[in-house]
Amino acid sequence: MFFKTITAAAAVLAAGVAADGRPSNTSICDYYTTALLKNNTAANQLTLLTLVVNTAVIDTKPNVGIAVPGILAKGTYNGTAVNLAPYFNGGLSSTNTGGSVGRSVNFLDGGGAAPLMKNMAATDNTSNQYTLLTHLYEYFGVLLGCSMQGGGDYPAYTGDESMYTVHQFMDLSAAEVGYFIQQVAMSAASFGVAQDDLMVVGTALTSTFDVKCAPPTAVIKAQGPQLQSICIDSTCALAVNSTCDVYNGTIVKPAVANATLDGNTTASSTASSTTKPSSSSTSTSKSGAVVVSMSFAAVFGGLAALLL
Repeated sequence: MFFKTITAAAAVLAAGVAADGRPSNTSICDYYTTALLKNNTAANQLTLLTLVVNTAVIDTKPNVGIAVPGILAKGTYNGTAVNLAPYFNGGLSSTNTGGSVGRSVNFLDGGGAAPLMKNMAATDNTSNQYTLLTHLYEYFGVLLGCSMQGGGDYPAYTGDESMYTVHQFMDLSAAEVGYFIQQVAMSAASFGVAQDDLMVVGTALTSTFDVKCAPPTAVIKAQGPQLQSICIDSTCALAVNSTCDVYNGTIVKPAVANATLDGNTTASSTASSTTKPSSSSTSTSKSGAVVVSMSFAAVFGGLAALLL
C-alpha cells in the first residue's frame, strides 16, 4: 500500500515538476522528500533513499511509465554487454578485504531481492547485504544533500573512505560504471525526479567516480579528500587535473570464483595484474558536463519526454 501511495505521488510530481522546479537553495533530497512524503524528516529521507537505491538494484515494474532493469540485470551500455551481478553474488573474486587480490563475497546473503521489494535492506542486520545496502542509503544521502541525516533515524555514512580502494580489484570498465549510474538515474526518474536534477546527480557521480585518476576528493567531509575513481581500465575517460601518480596500487583483474554465478564468457579464470592506472586512455574528460553527456545520452532523451 505504501509503495502504491508513493508511486501515485511520483506521478503527480512528474506532471508538475517542470512548472514548479526545485528552489536552488533546497537540496535534491530535501525537495523530493517533501514532495513525495510530505514531511521532511530524517526517517522520511531514509525512506526516500531506500526506495531509490532498492529500485536501482532490482528489476521493478514501471513507476511514472519508467521501467528500471536494475543493476543486477544483464544489459547493454552504449552497445557493450554488461553483467554486474557477479560482483555482488560472489561469482568473482573482486572484493577488497585488505589483501593483495580480491576475494569472493556474497552481497546477496540477506534475502536477495525479496526484502528490497518490501523497502528493506535485508532480512537481517548482520549480513553482507545489510551492510552494503545501508551504506548505499547513507552514501547517496550525502551525495543528494539530505539535511536531516546524521542521527538515529538516518545515520551518517561511516563506511570506507576511498571508493577507489573499495573497487580496486574489480577492474571496472566505462560501460560497467556507466550502466550502474544509468540505473540510479532511471530509478530517480521513476520517482519523478526532474531532468535538471538528474543532470546534477549525474555530474556528481560521473566526475567523481566514472573517470580515471581523479584527484583526491572529499565526498564525506569528515573523511577528508580520498581517491574516488572507480573506473580505472583502458576504456575510462581521464579525469580533469588527473593525478595517476597517486594511484599506487596495481590493477588486478578479478578471478572467476564461481563460473555458474559469474555468467561471463570473457572473464579470466585466474587473477592477473596489469600496470597501475595511467594517463593513457581512449578518451579524456574535458569537463563534468561532457562526461555526463556521454554517460547519460542514452537515458536522458527518453526520460525528458516522460518527465516534461
